[in-house]
Amino acid sequence: MKVRDIMEAEVLAIPIQASYEDAARVLYTQDVSGAPVVDADGNLVGTVSEKDLFRIMYPFYKSYYEHPESYVDYEEREHKIDEIRTHRVENFMTREVVTIHPEAPVMRAGAIMLARGVNRLPVVEEGKLIGMITRNKIYRKILRYHFEME
Repeated sequence: MKVRDIMEAEVLAIPIQASYEDAARVLYTQDVSGAPVVDADGNLVGTVSEKDLFRIMYPFYKSYYEHPESYVDYEEREHKIDEIRTHRVENFMTREVVTIHPEAPVMRAGAIMLARGVNRLPVVEEGKLIGMITRNKIYRKILRYHFEME
Protein backbone atom coordinates (compact mmCIF):
# COMPACT_ATOMS: atom_id res chain seq x y z
CA MET A 1 0.00 0.00 0.00
CA LYS A 2 1.30 3.46 -0.91
CA VAL A 3 0.85 6.78 0.88
CA ARG A 4 -1.11 8.11 -2.12
CA ASP A 5 -3.71 5.33 -1.58
CA ILE A 6 -4.78 6.55 1.85
CA MET A 7 -3.65 10.17 2.21
CA GLU A 8 -6.12 12.99 2.67
CA ALA A 9 -5.91 15.07 -0.50
CA GLU A 10 -7.87 17.98 0.94
CA VAL A 11 -5.45 19.60 3.34
CA LEU A 12 -6.10 22.36 5.82
CA ALA A 13 -3.09 24.64 5.31
CA ILE A 14 -2.20 27.96 6.85
CA PRO A 15 -0.76 30.67 4.59
CA ILE A 16 2.68 31.95 5.60
CA GLN A 17 1.38 35.52 5.87
CA ALA A 18 -1.23 34.50 8.48
CA SER A 19 -1.03 36.02 11.94
CA TYR A 20 -0.80 34.26 15.30
CA GLU A 21 -4.50 34.96 15.79
CA ASP A 22 -5.38 33.60 12.32
CA ALA A 23 -3.45 30.37 12.97
CA ALA A 24 -4.92 29.97 16.45
CA ARG A 25 -8.44 30.43 15.10
CA VAL A 26 -7.91 27.83 12.36
CA LEU A 27 -6.55 25.20 14.76
CA TYR A 28 -9.24 25.94 17.33
CA THR A 29 -12.24 26.00 14.97
CA GLN A 30 -11.08 22.96 13.01
CA ASP A 31 -10.20 21.12 16.24
CA VAL A 32 -6.74 20.10 15.03
CA SER A 33 -3.43 20.32 16.88
CA GLY A 34 -1.36 21.45 13.91
CA ALA A 35 -1.34 22.31 10.23
CA PRO A 36 1.16 22.76 7.41
CA VAL A 37 2.20 26.28 6.40
CA VAL A 38 2.40 27.07 2.68
CA ASP A 39 3.64 29.97 0.60
CA ALA A 40 1.60 31.64 -2.16
CA ASP A 41 2.62 28.91 -4.64
CA GLY A 42 1.50 26.05 -2.40
CA ASN A 43 5.03 25.06 -1.41
CA LEU A 44 5.37 23.61 2.07
CA VAL A 45 7.48 26.01 4.16
CA GLY A 46 6.76 24.80 7.69
CA THR A 47 4.18 23.68 10.20
CA VAL A 48 2.43 25.41 13.04
CA SER A 49 1.15 23.52 16.05
CA GLU A 50 -0.51 24.19 19.37
CA LYS A 51 2.95 23.75 20.86
CA ASP A 52 4.32 26.55 18.66
CA LEU A 53 1.41 28.81 19.63
CA PHE A 54 1.91 28.04 23.31
CA ARG A 55 5.70 28.35 23.28
CA ILE A 56 5.67 31.92 21.93
CA MET A 57 3.74 33.08 25.00
CA TYR A 58 6.85 32.35 27.06
CA PRO A 59 10.18 34.16 26.91
CA PHE A 60 13.16 32.94 24.97
CA TYR A 61 16.02 31.83 27.17
CA LYS A 62 18.20 34.86 26.44
CA SER A 63 15.40 37.28 27.29
CA TYR A 64 14.58 35.43 30.50
CA TYR A 65 18.23 35.25 31.50
CA GLU A 66 18.76 38.99 30.96
CA HIS A 67 15.52 40.12 32.69
CA PRO A 68 14.10 37.32 34.87
CA GLU A 69 12.10 39.78 36.97
CA SER A 70 9.95 40.54 33.92
CA TYR A 71 8.69 36.98 33.78
CA VAL A 72 7.70 36.02 37.32
CA ASP A 73 4.14 37.37 37.13
CA TYR A 74 2.33 34.45 35.48
CA GLU A 75 -0.99 36.28 35.47
CA GLU A 76 0.68 38.97 33.38
CA ARG A 77 2.18 36.31 31.05
CA GLU A 78 -1.34 35.31 30.08
CA HIS A 79 -1.87 38.79 28.63
CA LYS A 80 1.19 38.33 26.39
CA ILE A 81 -1.23 36.94 23.83
CA ASP A 82 -2.49 40.47 23.21
CA GLU A 83 1.05 41.50 22.23
CA ILE A 84 1.65 38.59 19.88
CA ARG A 85 -1.73 38.27 18.16
CA THR A 86 -0.47 40.06 15.02
CA HIS A 87 2.91 38.27 14.79
CA ARG A 88 3.24 36.44 11.49
CA VAL A 89 3.30 32.66 11.42
CA GLU A 90 6.65 32.65 9.63
CA ASN A 91 8.25 34.07 12.81
CA PHE A 92 7.35 31.16 15.07
CA MET A 93 6.45 28.18 12.87
CA THR A 94 8.55 25.03 12.80
CA ARG A 95 10.65 25.20 9.63
CA GLU A 96 12.22 21.76 9.61
CA VAL A 97 9.36 19.53 8.54
CA VAL A 98 9.56 15.80 8.00
CA THR A 99 7.62 14.90 4.86
CA ILE A 100 6.79 11.82 2.83
CA HIS A 101 6.48 11.20 -0.92
CA PRO A 102 3.12 9.92 -2.21
CA GLU A 103 4.71 6.77 -3.66
CA ALA A 104 6.34 5.74 -0.38
CA PRO A 105 4.96 2.64 1.35
CA VAL A 106 2.50 3.45 4.14
CA MET A 107 4.56 1.40 6.59
CA ARG A 108 7.54 3.71 5.88
CA ALA A 109 5.33 6.68 6.78
CA GLY A 110 4.31 4.88 9.98
CA ALA A 111 7.93 4.14 10.87
CA ILE A 112 8.87 7.81 10.41
CA MET A 113 5.96 8.88 12.61
CA LEU A 114 7.02 6.50 15.37
CA ALA A 115 10.67 7.53 15.15
CA ARG A 116 9.87 11.26 15.16
CA GLY A 117 7.00 11.15 17.64
CA VAL A 118 4.51 12.76 15.25
CA ASN A 119 0.95 11.79 14.35
CA ARG A 120 0.86 13.10 10.80
CA LEU A 121 3.12 13.76 7.85
CA PRO A 122 2.67 16.23 5.01
CA VAL A 123 2.74 14.50 1.63
CA VAL A 124 4.93 16.47 -0.75
CA GLU A 125 5.62 16.04 -4.45
CA GLU A 126 8.04 18.37 -6.24
CA GLY A 127 7.95 20.74 -3.28
CA LYS A 128 4.16 21.08 -3.34
CA LEU A 129 1.91 20.01 -0.50
CA ILE A 130 -0.52 17.50 -2.02
CA GLY A 131 -1.90 15.72 1.04
CA MET A 132 -1.56 14.56 4.63
CA ILE A 133 -1.27 11.08 6.06
CA THR A 134 -2.05 10.29 9.67
CA ARG A 135 -1.10 7.48 11.98
CA ASN A 136 -4.80 6.76 12.52
CA LYS A 137 -5.43 6.38 8.77
CA ILE A 138 -2.54 3.95 8.40
CA TYR A 139 -3.63 1.90 11.40
CA ARG A 140 -7.28 1.71 10.30
CA LYS A 141 -6.43 0.88 6.67
CA ILE A 142 -4.03 -1.91 7.68
CA LEU A 143 -6.57 -3.42 10.10
CA ARG A 144 -9.39 -3.16 7.56
CA TYR A 145 -7.31 -4.80 4.87
CA HIS A 146 -5.74 -7.60 6.90
CA PHE A 147 -8.57 -8.33 9.35
CA GLU A 148 -11.43 -7.64 6.92
CA MET A 149 -12.94 -5.02 9.20
CA GLU A 150 -15.49 -2.49 8.04
